[in-house]
Amino acid sequence: MIKVCKFGGTSMADGINMRRIADILADDPARRYVVVSAPGKRYGGDFKVTDLLYDVWREVEEYGFVGEAYAKVGARFSGIVRELGMEFPIDEVLEETARAIEREKSADFTASRGEYLAARVMAAFLDVPFIDARDVMKFSADGRLDSERTYALVREALKGKPRAVVSGFYGETADGKIKTFSRGGSDISGAIVARAAGASVYENWTDVSGFLACDPHIVASPVGIRSLSYKELRELSYMGANVLHSEAIFPVREADIPIRIKNTFRPQDEGTEILPTSKYRYGDRVVTGIAGKKNFTVIFIEKSLMNAEIGFTYRVLSVLLKHSVSFEHIPSGIDTMSLVIDSDLLSHGVLEELCEDIRRTVRPDSMRVFNNIALIAVVGHGMSKNVGTSARLFDAIARAGVNIRMIDQGSSEINIIVGVENENYERTVRAVYEEFFGAHS
Repeated sequence: MIKVCKFGGTSMADGINMRRIADILADDPARRYVVVSAPGKRYGGDFKVTDLLYDVWREVEEYGFVGEAYAKVGARFSGIVRELGMEFPIDEVLEETARAIEREKSADFTASRGEYLAARVMAAFLDVPFIDARDVMKFSADGRLDSERTYALVREALKGKPRAVVSGFYGETADGKIKTFSRGGSDISGAIVARAAGASVYENWTDVSGFLACDPHIVASPVGIRSLSYKELRELSYMGANVLHSEAIFPVREADIPIRIKNTFRPQDEGTEILPTSKYRYGDRVVTGIAGKKNFTVIFIEKSLMNAEIGFTYRVLSVLLKHSVSFEHIPSGIDTMSLVIDSDLLSHGVLEELCEDIRRTVRPDSMRVFNNIALIAVVGHGMSKNVGTSARLFDAIARAGVNIRMIDQGSSEINIIVGVENENYERTVRAVYEEFFGAHS
């Protein structure tokens, strides 16, 4: 049996936590390969190393060399080495890294050094080989992960190594440059290693004991989710349940490798198991979880006989493409269409230009814009099998005195998304949670 373990930023925050990781690995000989993030916050008001490295990049852009921000990065890693009581040439490695940052002159390269340094230190502490993600994680010319080449390189790098530490979050492009995944991308790196290693389980270690049914900042002590499917994970992660990167399922899904979310600080807790959808059994549960995000804009388009106008949707979407704007959802009716877009993409006059271009392109009868919309996703395989789920959802929201501005149900029938005013977001989440997870549910 092979288990691949990814440890997040909080787990890697200091030497004390890294000792915990060593104990966790020693507790189970099957935990053979480790992927690490850059050190995260140690306490409230502290800085994540990755954020400090983006400050380093800004210094290099402005002055041409590293400065105060890099000194803070160096102090973090020097402190970790002292806490671990290691014989490790941290000053030499930090100096070498500083010169590389100045030479490469790349935001991605600079940001990746947190994972690089963390993996170097962790591998030395565990006395196991270090594998640089640059050597095994490869991106093609179009910027996408070259999966087949990457899996082959990772397998080759792991061959003959009973244990190893791999740096997360980054890889190398076709022209030899460092490229990072999006924030939280070490989850993806861990899944890639699990796939390449033929792991029986991919353990993702963080600072919470798995997924909760909703945001604990909104509902006090929500119930934990013991298991969920890949599809449910994808929906919940995309809509804001940020325990695991939403793209981390794709590598392991190809090989039906289950994921287990575990707590570095409470390793005895069961955590959450994420299973291939074909092997998942949800029992009598109607809703698995609730997640959401604020600050969307809805562009409502109305035109008579829209359904009979061939290419109408294509022309609308071509306008979005022209302005490099992606959409979240497109609820539609026979004569209406709504574009739901992250408001951050529409700042600095983009919204006005987009609307004017849509008017010129499809000549709608009317068009309205609704700002400050929150989206809430109610997710669960059991929803499609239980009569009256939608009625319960909408009744609960109505009893809370909230007006629904938008409804969208996915074709997979495992989620219903409602749009409400930002100011009603928390109230709506609490009402839905009480309906499906409260004492009377």
